[in-house]
Amino acid sequence: MPRTSTRLTFAVLATGAGVFSMLQSLIAPALPTVQHELHTSQSTATWVMTAYLLSASVFTPILGRVGDLIGKKRTLVAVLVTVLVGCLIAALAPTIGVLIAARVVQGIGGALFPLSFGIIRDEFDAARVSPSISNLSAVIAAGGGVGMVAAGPIVTALDYRWLFWLPVGVVAVTALIALRYVPESPGRAEGRVNWLGAVLLSAWLVALLLPLSQATRWGWGSSRVVGLFAAAVVLFVLWLLAEARSRSPLIDLRIMRLPAVWTTNTAALLFGAGMYAIWSFLPAFVQTPGSAGYGFGASVTESGLLMLPMLVAMFFSGILSGRLEPVVGAKKLLTTGAALGAVACGFLAVWHAEQWQVAFVSGVFGLGIGLAFASMANLIVGSVPPEQTGAATGMNANIRTIGGSVGAAVTSVLVTGHLQPSGLPEASGYTQGFTLLAVLCLAAALAALLVPVQHVRRMSAVPRAAGATATDGVTRPDQETTVTVAPGPRG
Repeated sequence: MPRTSTRLTFAVLATGAGVFSMLQSLIAPALPTVQHELHTSQSTATWVMTAYLLSASVFTPILGRVGDLIGKKRTLVAVLVTVLVGCLIAALAPTIGVLIAARVVQGIGGALFPLSFGIIRDEFDAARVSPSISNLSAVIAAGGGVGMVAAGPIVTALDYRWLFWLPVGVVAVTALIALRYVPESPGRAEGRVNWLGAVLLSAWLVALLLPLSQATRWGWGSSRVVGLFAAAVVLFVLWLLAEARSRSPLIDLRIMRLPAVWTTNTAALLFGAGMYAIWSFLPAFVQTPGSAGYGFGASVTESGLLMLPMLVAMFFSGILSGRLEPVVGAKKLLTTGAALGAVACGFLAVWHAEQWQVAFVSGVFGLGIGLAFASMANLIVGSVPPEQTGAATGMNANIRTIGGSVGAAVTSVLVTGHLQPSGLPEASGYTQGFTLLAVLCLAAALAALLVPVQHVRRMSAVPRAAGATATDGVTRPDQETTVTVAPGPRG
C-alpha cells in the first residue's frame, strides 16, 4: 500500500489504542464476579486492576522510546501481539494468580499510545497531524467509557471471560493488518536504550503507584506504605541523576523542561487526578442503595448507562477538538476542558439527587475529557523533536496515570473516612470527594493557562537526509518541526 494512504493506518492505530483503553476499565465492574468465580478474596481480586496499572506505567515510556530508536511500526506490531497473548492467557486463566500475570502482560499495551502518536506524526501530512491526533485521543478516551458501559451486558449475557475473548479476535486482525500495511517510520532516533534509566524508572513508578493503590487496605501510616514512598523518592532522585549523565537518556530531561512540556504535564497530572477518580467513584455512588440516603441502587449495567453521556460527549468533543485546534489553539482547548471538568465536579458535589442530574453532569465532564485529552497530545507532539515523540507522549500518559492514582487514593480516604452502621459511606464523604476533584480540575485549568503560546511550523514527513543527527533533543533546521515559543503574555 502506498505510504500516502493513511486511512487504514489510522484505523489500525485507533483500533489498537481503543482496545487497550477499553481493557483498562472493562474488568473493573466485573471484579466481584471474578472474585466469586476464582474463589479469591476482594483484596486479591483488586490486583487484577493494580497489576495492569503498574505494568502500563512501566512499559508506556520505555517502549515509546524503543519505538523511537528501532522503529515504531516494528514495536507497534510486537506490542499488539503481546496484548493478544495477554488476552488469551486471561481468558483461559484457571486461577487468580494466572489472571493477574495476564494483566501484567496486557499492560504492555500502554505503549500503543505513544507509538500511535509517533506514527501519525511521521506518516501523515502536516495538515492532518493535529486533527488525527485529536481523533485518536477521542477514541482513547471513549475506549475507557465503552469498557464501563459494555462490561455489565457482556458479563450478564455471556461470562466474564468474554471480556478477554472478544478483544482476542480484534487484536489479532489489527496486528496482521499493521504488519502488512502500516509503513515503517523513516526517521529514527540515534543512540540506544538506557537500561539503567529504564530499571530506575520502573522502580520508582512501582514504589510510588503501589502504595497509592493499596494504601486504603494497608493503612496510610503502615510501614509498607511509608517505606515504599521513601523508596520512591530515593529511586526518583537516582533516576534523574542517571538520565542527566547518560549520553542516550531514556527520557531526555531537557525535553521535559521545555515550558510547553512541563506546563502541559502539570495540567495532565491534575486533570488525571480528577478524571480517573470520577471513573472510579461515580459508578459506586449510583450503585449505592437508596437506603443510605443517596444513590440509586443501580446495577452494573444501569450504572454503565448513566455513564453513557460521558462516553458520547468525550468522543464527539475529541473529534471537534481537531477542528477547533487550528482556530483557537490547543492551549485554550486544554484550559476549557479542565474548566468543564471543574464545573462538572462542582455541580456533582451539590446536585446528585436524581439520575438525570448525574447523567447530565457526566456528559459535561465527558466534554472536558475529550477536549483535554486531544489538546494535551497535540501540545506535546507540537513541542518536541520528532525523534522524542514516543518518549515524551509516553511520559505525558504516565503522568496522567500518576495523577489518577493520587486522585483516586485521596478521594477514597474522603469517601470511606466516615461510614454508616451499615458499612456504606456517609453522603458527606462523596460530597467532599467531588469537591476535591473540582478543585483539582480547576488547578489543571490554571496550569493550562501557563502553557506558552506556540507557533508551530511542520514540514511534511520525509526521510531524513543522510548524516542528519537527532541526539541532542534540540530542534534543528534538518528536523521536520520547528517550534517557536512566544515570550509574550501567557494568557
